[in-house]
Amino acid sequence: MTQNRAVRRILGGSAILMAASDSSPELTQPIRVLAADSTRMNSQLLADALARDKRFQIIEIEPTEAAILAAMDSEKPDVILLSPLLQDNPKLGLQVARQLRTSHPTARVILLLDASKRSAVLEAFRAGARGVFCRTESLKSLAKCIYSAYLGQVWANSRELGYLLDAVSESMPMRLSDSSGLSTLSKREQDVVRCVADGMSNREIARRLKLTEHTVKNYLFRVFDKLGVSSRVEVVLYAFNLGQSAAPPATEARQTSAIGRLHNGPEESRRRPPQ
Repeated sequence: MTQNRAVRRILGGSAILMAASDSSPELTQPIRVLAADSTRMNSQLLADALARDKRFQIIEIEPTEAAILAAMDSEKPDVILLSPLLQDNPKLGLQVARQLRTSHPTARVILLLDASKRSAVLEAFRAGARGVFCRTESLKSLAKCIYSAYLGQVWANSRELGYLLDAVSESMPMRLSDSSGLSTLSKREQDVVRCVADGMSNREIARRLKLTEHTVKNYLFRVFDKLGVSSRVEVVLYAFNLGQSAAPPATEARQTSAIGRLHNGPEESRRRPPQ
């Protein structure tokens, strides 16, 4: 296991998924953050608070659908803070997030929630959010949330993560074996799955298994296709239920590590990687 692993930190009694501070890469330039809260005043207050952190360059806009979509092309933000409530419409922010998922698939959207309710959390992730942040948390936690999203990680507290995992396991049962009782995956594919469960990036998997990154992407594509899944979180669930594994049972820390790396760029889909 390398040091560059997502770890569990306890912030105000809430377990947060983030990158280990002693292994996070140094920023060569500020993170460009677009802040679109529910009202113009709230957006301004949020922008002013975040601007005190020198790691961030704040993009201030009118919190409207048109302004957000236009700023994506003109300002090219790294992270988008978005309220579900925009222009007096409680669902417009979710609609904008879905549009960004289509038009800007690498966009790192964080949805600001008034409360960590199951329905709100699931709606946010289904809309394409890379993280959810409850307003009851501190500004310091929000800064860490933004930084983690910038690194390509998923941000959720332990309760929110539980909602997500429960929903995935309910909607997508894993095909662990075929009609003959044989494992669905080849031995090499199982090796890749275990690495994903350890929270490893494609580069780290390639190094451990002595493969190229391109080969790892192809293995992941075949794993997604065989299991009938479309995300790394579903692959992680498969790994934790893989009865034939010779590795020690996954601990809670390893599960947290894996989930902290769920979003790792455009390669994480069932679409075949470019040749």
